[in-house]
Amino acid sequence: MASQRISVRIPGALGHKLKKRSLLKRRSESDLVREALENYLAEPNAEHSAFELAERAGLIGCVHQAPRDFSTNRKHFEGFGKSR
Repeated sequence: MASQRISVRIPGALGHKLKKRSLLKRRSESDLVREALENYLAEPNAEHSAFELAERAGLIGCVHQAPRDFSTNRKHFEGFGKSR
């Protein structure tokens, strides 16, 4: 597949976020931009599960030093969703 080069200007803050995510994911900035474009331009009616969206956003496994049963044991949900 032949590749096509484009240039895009982005705000400094967005560039900083891209660089930070690139280092965190150990992927090139170009790879992340390509993935974001592919996701954005994907079929608009494509439905994704909450798990797929959370995984894509990097939320799966992002809690460090949590109990192994953190997402399944009811005791960890005591008071969840209640006003203080």
